[in-house]
Amino acid sequence: MPRTQTATERPTGLDLVPELHHVGVQTGDLDNSVAWYQEFFGCRPNWTLDTFSELTLSRLPGITRLTELAVAGLRFHLFERTGHDDAVPGANTRQFQHICLSTGSAEELRAWRDRWFHLYESGRYTFAGEERPTDIVTDADGVQSCYVLDVNGLELEFTYVPPGGDR
Repeated sequence: MPRTQTATERPTGLDLVPELHHVGVQTGDLDNSVAWYQEFFGCRPNWTLDTFSELTLSRLPGITRLTELAVAGLRFHLFERTGHDDAVPGANTRQFQHICLSTGSAEELRAWRDRWFHLYESGRYTFAGEERPTDIVTDADGVQSCYVLDVNGLELEFTYVPPGGDR
């Protein structure tokens, strides 16, 4: 009788280790989002599309444009869709809740939070909501973090893990 592979076993000879390629961000205003990501993160545009495969059109009805932005090894795919609900998902909605970006120091963590306030108060961007960044908190292991929302209302965590931390 042939042996059946279980879901936790890997096929022989394959070392399956994924790497993050990009973070996809849906928006109703691509120009606003691109400008904010460029100024907040220092991203540069790599390319823009306005025609899409049948697969993309079936998975993202109403997609009109997509721009890839990159900084260091981090890439964002910002895509504009028409005909979708602009409401920010609630806390009880099944979704990716946030992405976490590490900082090199506690000072950098404060600088990211300060940059968010600077851009918000500049009036140059339209934000989906009024929520301000959280305070910076320090856990029992000395790890510091805060949460901010992008212009679309999507949550980003910034965290600093001090030397010797294993997170």
